[in-house]
This record gives sequence, structure tokens and C-alpha cells, in this order.
Amino acid sequence: MRKESEGENRVQLTMAKQQGTLIEVHNLPNDDYFNVGFVVAFDPVFCLMISIDWDGKINGLIAIRIKSILYTERHSDYLMTVSEKTKVAHDHNYFDIWQVQKFIDNHPKITQGNLLSNLLNDSYENRLPVVIGTEKYKGSDDFTGIITDLTPIKVTIHYYNDHDLSSLWEYDILRAKIDYLRVRGTQMATGKQIFNDIFNEM
Repeated sequence: MRKESEGENRVQLTMAKQQGTLIEVHNLPNDDYFNVGFVVAFDPVFCLMISIDWDGKINGLIAIRIKSILYTERHSDYLMTVSEKTKVAHDHNYFDIWQVQKFIDNHPKITQGNLLSNLLNDSYENRLPVVIGTEKYKGSDDFTGIITDLTPIKVTIHYYNDHDLSSLWEYDILRAKIDYLRVRGTQMATGKQIFNDIFNEM
């Protein structure tokens, strides 16, 4: 498995942000899955990206712990393909169906200061589902849930299991163990629907 230094990854992320170009962020051991997007902000610990899916449209915001990143890629055929797809998404008005860019424009402080805290607070206060990936599971499992308690040390979520919708589950996650956090996108919307229709939680 390819692995670059944290310093090199920061350089590549910074260049992608400055140039406004797409970047691949490989932060999981399985190379079949990685994140693609536009870097919008940094803090000393996390990188915030507008995440782009395979169809070339925005699927939300993701904050990734920088030290968890294995390597990045700024020039690949995959990125070229996704970039072309974003043009089609723009032309046909489905590039930003979740209005992520508008959210950032209207809430500039979300990209300033402690990024993880900003996103957690926003989702907690607005009761929006989040997806949390942890150091322990490294992408083999993550948690889609609603934050029920938030402290400076840990996050408590009620989450559901796609394969067992008999009840909601509760999990405490230390902030220091969060590797990535997805908010305000496709998984937020689908999670909201499931919480509303199946668990009457929204």
C-alpha cells in the first residue's frame, strides 16, 4: 500500500485548494474506495472537502483527519473523468442538489477554526444525520446516525444498521478517534428519510 508522509499530503492538499482542482484522498486501506473532491479548508488536524461522487455531482461535505490519509493524487485518469462529469452536472443543473456551496457561502464560519467541532455542532443543533468513520474500523464500518449528546471529549449517536432495522443503536465515539465525518449531503438526506419513516425520529 502506497503511503506518503503527512507533510507531503498537506502540500498536495494545499495546492489543490489554491488551484481549485479536484483531488483524490486515499484514507482507507482498501484502495477500491477513496474520496474525491475540492478542498475548502484546513485546520491543524482536519481537511474539509466538498465531496464529489462518481456522477460528478456534490454528495456533501467531508472532514478527514489529515494524519489518517495514506496518500493523495492530483493527476489521474479517474480525476479527469470525474471532472468531465462535473461539466455535465453543471450544464443540467444537478451539480449541487443539496445546496452545499450555498450553505458554505451563507455560513463562512463553518470553514474557520476547529472544523470537526464546527460540523458536529451544526449537525447536532439542526438535528441532521451524520456519517462517522472511526480509527478502529478504518472504513470497514461507519455509523450513520443522529447526534444525541456532544461534549468536548466524545460524541454520542443513535445509529441504524442497514441490515437490522429492528431498533436504533447507541454508540459513544471519542472525538480523538474520529477519522472522517460526512455531513449535509446524500447520506444526510437518506438517513433523515430512514429515521423519519422507520423510526419516527425526525
